[in-house]
Amino acid sequence: MPNQSRPKVKKSRALGIALTPKAVKYFEARPYPPGEHGRGRKQNSDYKVRLLEKQRLRAQYDISERQMARAYDRAKKAEGKTGEALVVELERRLDALVLRSGIARTIYQARQMVVHGHIQVNGGKVDKPSFRVRPDDVVMVREKSREKPLFQVAREGGFAADGETPRYLQVNLKALAFRLDRDPNRKEIPVICDEQLVVEYYAR
Repeated sequence: MPNQSRPKVKKSRALGIALTPKAVKYFEARPYPPGEHGRGRKQNSDYKVRLLEKQRLRAQYDISERQMARAYDRAKKAEGKTGEALVVELERRLDALVLRSGIARTIYQARQMVVHGHIQVNGGKVDKPSFRVRPDDVVMVREKSREKPLFQVAREGGFAADGETPRYLQVNLKALAFRLDRDPNRKEIPVICDEQLVVEYYAR
């Protein structure tokens, strides 16, 4: 399991991205790294720039270094640009799509929903956040979980993002269900990342 001992607001400021809705206002007020010397100018080496970009991508999907490396290895074998394939590979994770659908508010909440057995894919319970969803797979909250207060909030749109639902998903929040229509395109995936720098980090 990824190490989440570091407060998410501090982590957001260190990485330069808001990792949770709650972190947004804190990050806007203090858009510099945490700590006594957070506002100071720092010289960044090429390695450090690439490492930071890799950590930013990892944090947005809340995955371990091993999971990230495995996703990169799969992306190298895919057609097209490795960086774009890497982001698409991560976006097809079950927890990521539960977040995008509006059923969960954060990637951390989405992971918990999956791990605790509240989510099913094509009628079968799946409790692995790393499960890779395929086009035409139908994902929904299990029947016995739907009346929990958390999912009632989701059903009313309480966790839905301000922007549009990604076009690669067909979502029915009232039914607490969605379908992956097709593989995502990189430009449609709402993550902040220069994936070419991530590729350069692993190819070094």
